[in-house]
Amino acid sequence: MKINEIRPQDSKYLQGLESIALKPKLLYYYGNWPKNRVKTVAIVGARKNTRYGEEVAYKLAKALGERGIIVVSGLAYGIDSIAAQGCLDGGGKTIAILGTEIERIYPTSHIALAEKIIENGGVVASEYHIGDDLGDHRTSFLYRNRIISALSDVVVVVEAREKSGSLNTAAHALEQGKDLFAVPGDINRQTSQGCNRLIMSGANPYLGVEDFIKYLLPNTRTRSKQAKKAQISLFADNEEERAILNLLSEDIRDGDIIMEKLQMNVATFNQTITMLEIKGVIRSLGANCWTLN
Repeated sequence: MKINEIRPQDSKYLQGLESIALKPKLLYYYGNWPKNRVKTVAIVGARKNTRYGEEVAYKLAKALGERGIIVVSGLAYGIDSIAAQGCLDGGGKTIAILGTEIERIYPTSHIALAEKIIENGGVVASEYHIGDDLGDHRTSFLYRNRIISALSDVVVVVEAREKSGSLNTAAHALEQGKDLFAVPGDINRQTSQGCNRLIMSGANPYLGVEDFIKYLLPNTRTRSKQAKKAQISLFADNEEERAILNLLSEDIRDGDIIMEKLQMNVATFNQTITMLEIKGVIRSLGANCWTLN
């Protein structure tokens, strides 16, 4: 395979790398970078993932691939490679950023996956080539995480221990002003502890493909806001329910904001929101946030 070189400033897709700390001067790569900036989502997580993490990562990546959204990850064992395969199975393009020299695909068991990424129009890239002094490889793997997050519009952490390289990617995402999602998990499971901590610290909880796609591509909704509002009266039994549903249809999801806008007291809000949830009209997103079903 031919090794190519590119400077971030020479590509519209890579120009986001220009604004990060320790920006790479040059990237070595196989494959073809997108010509223009397109939606890109990073999916990262535990190398020793659970079946739960595998299902979440694969389903999300496949859905993104089907919609032409690029998935970027690190080609590592576990969630990274699952995400890459899911995107490919969805007919999409994926990008893998190595923490090793471009000539040395790591892990070697993923060479076939790297070849498939390239064959399907994606990219395998690194800022290192043979002869570069990488020092401790653990450091080079952490450095590559800043590139993964910089290429992405949104970073999704699927599973992570409390001390994990995925949390390093999350830290870069926050520093770079990227949207950050984390998949909530069993509080007794070590691979969920990092994600649960991220959510507790303010990361968006990832609650499924449908909600995430609506967040990422708000204009792809099958029903317009006007159509939603026209149908609200069918579900509302009183003015309080109708008022709350109207705000939810405008994507105002935070309970405190809804109460403030409607000048509604807590008791009335809780009673009304409970009835709407029982009727199946809305569902909780956690943290006193709600959305229409």
